[in-house]
Amino acid sequence: MEHRIVSLIASATEIVSALGFQDSLVGRSHECDFPPEVENLTVCSEPRIDVTGTSLEIDQAVRRTVRDALSVYSVFRHELERLQPTHIITQTQCDVCAVSLRDVEAAVCGMVVSRPAIVSLEPMCLANIWSDIERVAESLDATESGQSLIQSLQFRLDDVKKRVPQATQRPRVFCLEWLEPIMSAGNWVPELVEIAGGKPILCEAGKHSPYVTWDDLLEADPDVIAIMPCGFDMERTKQELHLLTDDLHWSQLRAVQNRRVYLTDGNQFFNRPGPRVVESAEILFEVLHGESTWGHCGNSWAEFPGLHP
Repeated sequence: MEHRIVSLIASATEIVSALGFQDSLVGRSHECDFPPEVENLTVCSEPRIDVTGTSLEIDQAVRRTVRDALSVYSVFRHELERLQPTHIITQTQCDVCAVSLRDVEAAVCGMVVSRPAIVSLEPMCLANIWSDIERVAESLDATESGQSLIQSLQFRLDDVKKRVPQATQRPRVFCLEWLEPIMSAGNWVPELVEIAGGKPILCEAGKHSPYVTWDDLLEADPDVIAIMPCGFDMERTKQELHLLTDDLHWSQLRAVQNRRVYLTDGNQFFNRPGPRVVESAEILFEVLHGESTWGHCGNSWAEFPGLHP
């Protein structure tokens, strides 16, 4: 049977492609942009809020929308009907991060003649990401490809772990997922920090990203700060770095004083629970150990502007 896949979450699009089914994709979410070829696919969703606003404006808009029991995203029912997918992939992990299962069920209910299989992912930790890959592979009758992909990704993460110097003390790392209000990166990111040789702080693996106050940050006083706002690339992040540097607490932090603050591409890597969690771990390794082992420096991470001569 020919597969016709609509992926409504960027990480799922990457999973489908890594499994060898990129040519079976017929539709995508407004956020799916990797591999680059998928940008030619029909867009099947859009945000209901203005994502061009400041960090604070986006946060407030999301809170208002969720408070009113509305979805942050709209699914284009007419496009789903036109595309007649055999599979629709979505997620239940976070209604803020991507189109949710609820959105898809509402759009599909009684409308799509093709009666697509709805595959819902729920990645809270690395083990869940492997399970999600298995789930997608099984739905596409590609179980062996799924197992092969998982083993390959785990092998590469093991390679990162083996490169960590054993004699050194692990730096305490704060991964900043949102600028205003400040949020710490949770879910699978703490595991990536540990794989890369750091000690994650102000977060807990397998749990949602928490809000953090400046007092919390000062008390924890991390050795390293990695900035990775959800949905922001490095250039977008640079536009709002003043939210950190304008605060009187900023210069008091050990990581700032020791020039150990770094920008990363949170949109393409850390906030996508798919195959590129491996590259995310590699980026953290390069950040923590001052090496460009995989050549990510300059492309996917950079030193905090103004802190380094």
